[in-house]
Amino acid sequence: MVSPPHEAMHRVFQHDPGLFSRVSRFLGVDIPKPIGATALPTDLTEASPVERRVDTLLRFETAEQGPFLLAVEAQGKKDPDKPASWAYYVSYLWTKYRLPAALLVVCQDHATAKWAQQPVASGPAQLPTLTLRPLVVGPHNMPVITDPDEARADLVLASLAAITHAAEPVVNAILKALSTALRDAPEDIAAPIVEFTAHGLGNRPARHLWRNLVAVDLSFYKSYISEEIRDEGREQGREQGREQGRAQQGAQDVLLVLEQRGLDVSDEVRTRITECGDPEVLRHWLARAVTAASAEAVFESE
Repeated sequence: MVSPPHEAMHRVFQHDPGLFSRVSRFLGVDIPKPIGATALPTDLTEASPVERRVDTLLRFETAEQGPFLLAVEAQGKKDPDKPASWAYYVSYLWTKYRLPAALLVVCQDHATAKWAQQPVASGPAQLPTLTLRPLVVGPHNMPVITDPDEARADLVLASLAAITHAAEPVVNAILKALSTALRDAPEDIAAPIVEFTAHGLGNRPARHLWRNLVAVDLSFYKSYISEEIRDEGREQGREQGREQGRAQQGAQDVLLVLEQRGLDVSDEVRTRITECGDPEVLRHWLARAVTAASAEAVFESE
């Protein structure tokens, strides 16, 4: 099954095709700003039963160099079979459209990015024939955007920065800058960026920070993902409330048993019991309170 991070890593280029030319400066290449871009069918299946499907395929029109194709692949981990598939994609596109074809691989960790950017030749060592050299975007070369003004200047690039740095500690600062920048953005611009970012973070810890930022800082957005985020936040709040309620009831039960048995409950013991927020611990204390020789003995096995 295709994961949300996988979808976000390549669909962000469908959402804003011009992002590729802006990203290219971080890759050490000069890609002209497109004057037009068209999303093409992604199915590269031939007559043979083996299906070949690229993640995103775009046709760019440029004033300086004419048209070219860009295949965008989201890669979550090393896959020894991928270079052969990528070489097929580029060759097929060149054959079908008779246009120059480039390959961009988007990664979220350094090891995968380093692996993906290694040139792979299809022929023998002395006869490389066709050599694949993909452009690779990842945490090693994407900007760390922690200034809200910088994020505001290019919201889609800031979202891609968060996605590619999703596993890095710096992602928290990027997300805070992005959420601040999105406060001033029209909803039709902000909503897809909120969703791309949420999907791109996947199940990583930063996901919770982003959901909290959206719920608090971007509370006026009504997209599907933002509502889902707020619902999740409200449910977490309700669960925390239920947990606190169980703890309070558990503490009262322990104290009631000790008092009914006529045991002296010091202020220190009472404070320790009432300040305990773990219902499971309180349940064990309650079981001991039934037979303990003193109130202090409730804690003896700890």
